[in-house]
Amino acid sequence: MKRGWAALAALSLAGGAIWYGLHRPETVHPALWQIEGPGGQKGWLLGTIHALPRAADWREGAVATAWDGADTVIVEIAALNDDAATARAFQSLAHTPGLPPLDARVSPQNRAALTRALAAAHAKPADFADTETWAAALMLAREAATGNPAYGIDRAVLTEAGAKRIIELEGAGAQLAIFDRLPESAQRRLLDEALSDERSDTQPPADLATAWKKGDVATLAQETNRGILADPVLREALYTGRNRAWSAKIAQSLATGAHPFVAVGAAHMAGPDGLPAMLSARGYRVTRVQ
Repeated sequence: MKRGWAALAALSLAGGAIWYGLHRPETVHPALWQIEGPGGQKGWLLGTIHALPRAADWREGAVATAWDGADTVIVEIAALNDDAATARAFQSLAHTPGLPPLDARVSPQNRAALTRALAAAHAKPADFADTETWAAALMLAREAATGNPAYGIDRAVLTEAGAKRIIELEGAGAQLAIFDRLPESAQRRLLDEALSDERSDTQPPADLATAWKKGDVATLAQETNRGILADPVLREALYTGRNRAWSAKIAQSLATGAHPFVAVGAAHMAGPDGLPAMLSARGYRVTRVQ
């Protein structure tokens, strides 16, 4: 995956549904935190990954115990398995007439990369004539992404939820609207990052799937300080601001007496702007248990 988009793969769900062998599930050990409040509140945070090359046996060990103790599931998008609804949300936001040609919206050094990306997608510049820059970025980044969203842990959590109450943090439309509200300069940064290759960085992107399987939060934290998330505008919109809003909603759920199992992109757990840190700042005891 392109280096600037490594962290976004662990941040954004809706982009995975825009484009579209039997194996024994792989045993994994993703990072898990327990939340405890002064009034006996209790919940858990599971960092997920939105696409994997094969199914993963995620409900093992401490995760299984947490799952059994939870009565509520909190996710980014409740209707994640409804790809048609996600596609409709995307189409409702992605188009504006009278936009500049797509090659005029990328840096000159990335125009050759744009030509290659369009060829790989079997697309023509005219196909993006009215496509907003952020939407083109997500579409082209999806072409370069690895893993299958069908094996994503977010989808698996929703499939297994059963009678547990489901709370949605954003929804597909609201998540895509975050991109749609970005200033054009930030949208063009997204597009440039979707097209740039390793020549712009001597260190290759992290293997996020491997890091997730091992619960390697240090690697995830490292990725959240690079690429698109090194841009202050994009970082606030796609990472810090979302974590701030989510921590408030999680706290609201805990205050009702629910025992939520929070399953969101693993990058949202990393560093001083991550959910564990933000919930700790709200007075909760947040302990890594796996």
